[in-house]
Amino acid sequence: MSPIPPSHPPYEPSPVLTEHPPARTLADLRGRDLLTLAQLAAPCVRALFERAAAMKKDRASAKTALDGKTVLLIFEKASLRTRITFETGVGLLGGRAIYMDHSVQRLGVRESVKDYAKNLERWLECIVARVYSQAVIEELAEHASIPVINALSDRYHPCQGLADLMTLWERAPDLRVGGEPLRLAYVGDGNNVCHSLMEAACMLGCAMTVVTPRGYAPLPDVAERCHALARESGGSLEVTTKVSAVERCHAVYTDVWVSMGQADEEGKRMRVFSPYQVDADLMVQASKGLAPSWGGAKFMHCLPARRGVEVTDDVIDSPESLVYDQAENRMHAQNALLAAVLT
Repeated sequence: MSPIPPSHPPYEPSPVLTEHPPARTLADLRGRDLLTLAQLAAPCVRALFERAAAMKKDRASAKTALDGKTVLLIFEKASLRTRITFETGVGLLGGRAIYMDHSVQRLGVRESVKDYAKNLERWLECIVARVYSQAVIEELAEHASIPVINALSDRYHPCQGLADLMTLWERAPDLRVGGEPLRLAYVGDGNNVCHSLMEAACMLGCAMTVVTPRGYAPLPDVAERCHALARESGGSLEVTTKVSAVERCHAVYTDVWVSMGQADEEGKRMRVFSPYQVDADLMVQASKGLAPSWGGAKFMHCLPARRGVEVTDDVIDSPESLVYDQAENRMHAQNALLAAVLT
C-alpha cells in the first residue's frame, strides 16, 4: 500500500461512494462506478462470478459486448497483470482500450482532476484508473458522467478482490466446506489488497482472519465496515497479531511487505514482518484439521511476489498454490464487471 503523495490532501470519503445503495444485481451496475467492493452486495458479486465463469469457459461468448466503446486506462503506478488483463479483456469484448501512462505526472498536477474528468467524459465510455490516492479516484468519479473503475488505489484493490474470491468460489461454489464457512487467512501488511479481500470475504460469508504485526493492521474504518458485512452475511472477521491464528484455514494469502513508495521503510519493514513469512511450516499449521476433501491449505498472492521474503519458493511453487489462477481470473472477473457496467 503506497502512501498518498504530499500534493494530495488527507483522505475524506466522497459522497460518490454512497449516492447509490449497493448493487444487488448486474442490472444495478449499469453506468455505475466501482471504487470499492462496499458498493456491491453479495448477490451481485455472485452473479459477477457466474458471468465471469461463462466468459472464461468461452472467451468468444461476449465478443460484441463493448462494440464501439472506448475504455481509457490511466496508470500512475506500474503494472503487469492489471494493464494486460484490462487491455486484453476490453479487446475480447469488442471494445478499444487506450493506455495512458501517468507515472511521471500525477493526476491533478497539470490540470485539475475535475477538468480532466469533464474532458474525458466527452470522448469515452469508461475510465479505469490505477492511482496512488483513493481521494483522487473518487474526485474523478464525482466529476465524470461516465463510469470509473478503481484498478488500485492506496486504500482498495477491488478488481483483485473479485478475482481472489472468484478463485475460491471455483473450488467451493457456496464458499462453504463441509457445511462450514470457508476460512481465509491474510498474513502480512493490512494494506489495500487486504482491505478489498476483507470486504469480499466478509460480504460473502467467509470466516476471515487478518494476521499483521502490531501497527500494521487494516484501517479501523474499513475493519468496522467489514465487521458489519460479516454480521449480515453470517461470516466473521478476526484481526490479530498471532500467526497461530492461521490454523484450520482453507487458504492463506500474503502480499509484499514493501510496496511502491515505501522504499525508505524497507529496513524497518523487513525486521517487523520477518516472523510473518509464509513458509512450509506455516502452511502445515494452516492445514491442520482441514477436511480431506479440501486437501491442504491453498496459498494465495496477488503478485508480484518477492520470493524468499514474504513467501518461500516451495510454497508459491507448490501444487496448493493458486497464484496463477488468481492472475488469470483478474481478466475474467474484470470482463464480467465491464460488461455489466457498460451494456
